[in-house]
Amino acid sequence: MPRARFAAVCLGVLAVAHAGCARDDAMARRAGAAEDAACACAPAQVVDPALLAFLSRARAAHHAADLALGAGDRAAAVRALEGIIAAPRPPGTPPEVAEVIADTYARLAGLRSEAGEFDAAARDVEAGLELAPAPSHYQGHLYEVAGVVEERRAKALDDRGDREAAAQARRRAVALLERAISIQDQVITEALKGAPEKPR
Repeated sequence: MPRARFAAVCLGVLAVAHAGCARDDAMARRAGAAEDAACACAPAQVVDPALLAFLSRARAAHHAADLALGAGDRAAAVRALEGIIAAPRPPGTPPEVAEVIADTYARLAGLRSEAGEFDAAARDVEAGLELAPAPSHYQGHLYEVAGVVEERRAKALDDRGDREAAAQARRRAVALLERAISIQDQVITEALKGAPEKPR
């Protein structure tokens, strides 16, 4: 679910802003915290307040969407998430902002496909992919969601008795899920290249 990754982005950036020593979150470092300065706990401001405000606003919107879903109000959940996309963004659209918005599009696609709005869900995925053009776990997750959208489309078509269209949707789902797997394999391989070897 996107919320876990979204929370990781927000918590990492906030940790750098308030503690200055959170070296574990690569996204937080990209948000303006130079590694040396963060390690030295320099008193200088390390994160733009507009970025913090955007991430906090987005986190609140995701909580609002959770509450709406808990109350059975999918439309309200969608509106809360759409508010993130429509909200003013920090200048230059920092990577954290692009990642949060891409993940929000993925969550929207999931909600819309659950409601049978498959074409709208596919458009959400496409919009998210524009924000994640390079291989990353965000890009891989969007392809995963795209595969789920087609899987749900296939089931709906089967239920209507349109076997040929359902088979086509299932083939698209398989191709999209395979692409998601390939992207995540690439992300893992790249991450392992820089990982220190464990002692034998």
